[in-house]
Amino acid sequence: MTDSATSDAGLARRALAMLDLTDLGDDATEAGARELCARALSGPVPVAAVCLWPRFVAAARAALGGDSPVRIATVVNFPDGGTAIAPVIRDTDEALAAGADEIDLVLPWRAVLAGGTAEAEAMIRNVKRRCGGRLLKVILETGEYPDLDSIRTASELAIAAGADFIKTSTGKTARSASLPAARTMLGVIASCARPIGLKPSGGIRTLSDAKAYLDLADEIMGPSWATPRTFRFGASGLYGALVAAIEGGAARPGTESY
Repeated sequence: MTDSATSDAGLARRALAMLDLTDLGDDATEAGARELCARALSGPVPVAAVCLWPRFVAAARAALGGDSPVRIATVVNFPDGGTAIAPVIRDTDEALAAGADEIDLVLPWRAVLAGGTAEAEAMIRNVKRRCGGRLLKVILETGEYPDLDSIRTASELAIAAGADFIKTSTGKTARSASLPAARTMLGVIASCARPIGLKPSGGIRTLSDAKAYLDLADEIMGPSWATPRTFRFGASGLYGALVAAIEGGAARPGTESY
């Protein structure tokens, strides 16, 4: 194996361990959720988590068992961020009771951009209260913001209200993750007094894409910062490219399914 291939394989193993393998497609099924769980464990290294609709959390828990290295994430207020707070809290409670380890909550970003921050703060605080020690990732939907200052403000709001991670995107809009958005979010994270993670999500499909985000994290946070506890990729289409780089073969088909 060439030095370049060895380097690529090491990078790919690092990225694969930080992947949230995702199926949030409109045609998702329980059988597909079980297959996702099997894939999460069958690669060269286990992925960090599977991320699926709340209705499939119980099936994922049954498939993975109680001691799996792969965590179960699910989504609330997804994808448009416009659900009222009471149903969001109910959905969170039900998902946690079914076995979810992590909640990915869409920020009410339209309200935030219009100046309605109190609603967003209340939603995040209430969901985090229910999560307790389980991870809360707040999805900002950065591709819909008018400028980087708005992304910075939303990042600060989410963290102040209790987010453990801030995540770029749902993957359901025309513009998803971007390096400028991630740089802005990491800048906020670097100034925090408590550990906060970053999850770039949507449109990340190649080893080169993954490298760009990890290089950015290494630059801003230091080379030992990005681990599955602090950094995730929300990009199921990346899975095949990473496995191929590790195994030295052609890329397996991925499912960019949000």
